[in-house]
Amino acid sequence: MKNKVILVSSNQLGRGDQSLGENILETFFTLLKQKEELPVAVFCMNSGVLTMTEESFVSVHLQELEEKGVDILACKTCADHYEAADRLVVGKISGMADFVDLASKYDVLTIS
Repeated sequence: MKNKVILVSSNQLGRGDQSLGENILETFFTLLKQKEELPVAVFCMNSGVLTMTEESFVSVHLQELEEKGVDILACKTCADHYEAADRLVVGKISGMADFVDLASKYDVLTIS
């Protein structure tokens, strides 16, 4: 995962049963945080910003990644849309310009 940015565009991984998708996304981040090489950043957009709130079990794993030096970023437009900006328990509000800058420097792995 070194030199990668993870783009989280949904609060679940895959399509179909939402509960299953949320569990799979949590498993992804559980395993990711255990790796020696971590991504540079996790950028959350669309319903992915919901993973940064207390309502998502993923937020615990994102907090641990942040403690290890990974930037956890939320798209401002998306956080505003979902009225989640005040509910974020991890990371910080960012903008699409920051994502474009990151994407120009690092490989992007999209989680959707």
